[in-house]
Amino acid sequence: MKQLRGIAVSPGVAIGEALVMDTEGFRIPRRFVARDAVESERERFRAAIGAAGREIEENRDLVSRELGEKYGAIFEAHLEILRHSRLREDVEEMITQRHYSPEYAVSRTLRRYAQVFRNLRSHYLSERAADIFDIEKRLLRHLLGRRREGLAQLTSPVLVLAHDLMPSEAANLDRRFVRGIVTEVGGPGSHTAIVAEALEIPAVLGTGPFLTEVSGGETVIIDGDQGLVVLHPDEETLARYQHEAEEHRCLAARLEQLRDLPAETKEGERIKLLANIEFPEEVEHCLARGADGVGLYRTEFLYLGAKTEPDEEVHYQAYCQVVRTMGGRPVVIRTFDLGADKVPHLPQPEDQRNPFLGLRSIRLALRNVPMFRTQLRAILRASTLGQVKILFPLISTLLELRQAKLVLADVMEDLEEHGVEFDRQIEVGIMVEVPSAVMMIDRFVEECDFLSIGTNDLTQYTLAVDRSNKDVIPLYNPTDPAVLKLIAMTVEAARRRPIPVNLCGQMSGNPAYTMLLLGLGLRQLSVPPAAIPEIKRVCRSVRVADCRQVAERAMAMENARDIELFLRGELRRHVPEFGA
Repeated sequence: MKQLRGIAVSPGVAIGEALVMDTEGFRIPRRFVARDAVESERERFRAAIGAAGREIEENRDLVSRELGEKYGAIFEAHLEILRHSRLREDVEEMITQRHYSPEYAVSRTLRRYAQVFRNLRSHYLSERAADIFDIEKRLLRHLLGRRREGLAQLTSPVLVLAHDLMPSEAANLDRRFVRGIVTEVGGPGSHTAIVAEALEIPAVLGTGPFLTEVSGGETVIIDGDQGLVVLHPDEETLARYQHEAEEHRCLAARLEQLRDLPAETKEGERIKLLANIEFPEEVEHCLARGADGVGLYRTEFLYLGAKTEPDEEVHYQAYCQVVRTMGGRPVVIRTFDLGADKVPHLPQPEDQRNPFLGLRSIRLALRNVPMFRTQLRAILRASTLGQVKILFPLISTLLELRQAKLVLADVMEDLEEHGVEFDRQIEVGIMVEVPSAVMMIDRFVEECDFLSIGTNDLTQYTLAVDRSNKDVIPLYNPTDPAVLKLIAMTVEAARRRPIPVNLCGQMSGNPAYTMLLLGLGLRQLSVPPAAIPEIKRVCRSVRVADCRQVAERAMAMENARDIELFLRGELRRHVPEFGA
C-alpha cells in the first residue's frame, strides 16, 4: 500500500478501479477479451513486438551511423529487453490464462519489471526503469495505434488517474462513469478542479509523479476531503474508507431535509444561498439542493468543449435552459473567463509565459469584440425569460469596465434596431478579484449594479501565489489577513452605496468560513450546489451577533494559520455536528 498527498479540490471519498492515462494521453484500460478472441489478441501482441523491434533497429542503425556504435548500443539494450523470452511468456500468460487485453497485460508486466529495477540499491540499475517505461510506451503505440480511447468512450465506472487533464477533457467528463480524479499536477482554480467540484466528483490534484506505480484496473482510494490517494490499499484501509463513504451518504441524506427551509440565522436574518454552476444540466442540482438562484454561471465550457467558436444560438440555448428551469430566480451569467491559450479557435499568443498575468478574461473579450458580442447578444436575448444579470470577470481598471459596458450598449442598440426583445434594465456587475479593483472600489460601486467577490483569484493575486503550483500552494490561503481586509473593504463599500455584494469563490463553500463571512457583512453566498445544505445548516445554527464577534477577532489576528484554527474551533463550538 502507498499513500500520496496532493491538493484536495473536490470533497468526498471514491473507491474504485483505476483508469490510467499516461503523459502521452494513452488510456490504459483493464479490458478483458473473449475466450474465442484470445489467440487473435496474442497474435496482435506478437505483431506489436515485431513492429516495435523493427522501429528500435532503425533508431539503433541511424544513431550508430551519426554518433557511433557506443550510442547505438542504448537501443541494443532495449531490443534485448523487448525480445527476451521472459517478457513474451509473462504477457502471453496474462492474455491466455487471465484473458487480459494485450494493452493491459503489457502495461502490468512492464510496470512490475520497472518497480523491481527501482527497488535496486544500485543507482545505475534503478535508472534503467526509464528504459522499461520507454518500451511500454512503444508497445502501446503499436497496440493502440489510432484506437486511442479518450474519456468520452467510457462505459463503466472508473477513477481517472492522469498527469493532467486538458481543459477540453475536463469539460467533457461524464459523471456517470468518472467517479474520482487524481492528477500529478494542478491545483485549486484549475478547470479540472472546477469541473470536478461542479460534478461532485472527489478529486485530488498536484500529487507529483506516481503514474508509473499503478496500472489500469487496480483498486485506488481517493480522499477528496484530506487530499490523500491510496494505491494498492490493504483490507483494513479499504474497510475504513468504505465506512467513511457510507457516512458521507448518510450525512447527505440528513442534510437533504433542509432543502425547503430558508437559510436564516437564529434571529431570523435571511441569507441568500446561490449556486455556482459550470454546465446547464447542473441547474437541476441547484433546485434539488434548495438554491435561491444561480450566483455564478460559468460559460467557459461552451468554448473548451468545442473545436470551433460557439455561435449565438449555441449560447442562447445553453442560457435558456438554465433561466427557464430556475423559474424566475436570479441567474448571474459571467462572460467567458478564459486565457487566450485555452481557446482552440483563436490564434495562440506569442508570449503567454505567465497566463495568469496575460491575455485572459475581460482582456481577451475586449481584444476579440466579435466573439464578445456574440455572447452578449445571446445573454440579452435570454434575459426576457427570467431574472438575468451580466457579470464581467477580472476587471482591474475603470477603463475596462467602461469599455465592456460600451460593447454591451452597442449590442443593445443593434438588437433594438432589429426588433429583438431583451431586458433593457438588465443588471451589470463585476468580479472583484484583483487588488486594483478593491483599491478603486468606491468608484466601481458608482458604475455597477452589484459586485461578486471571487476569492480564488483575489487570493492568488494578493499573495502572489500561483494556485496551480504545488511548491507554493501552502501559501495560498483565503484567510490571510491581507485577503480578509480586501473582502471587508469591498463589502463596506457596497453597503455604503448600497448595492448587493456576493462572494462566489471556493471560500464560500467551506463551512469553516461561513461565520466569518456573515460577520463581515455578507448576506449572499454563491457555492457549489453540493455545498448548499452544509452552509445552510451553519446559517441556521448561528446568530449574527456571534458572527460579528468571530469576524472582529479574526481580523485582529496576524496570520492565516491562527485564523484557520480559530475559525474551525468556533464552528465546532456553535455547530457541534462539525466536531467529528
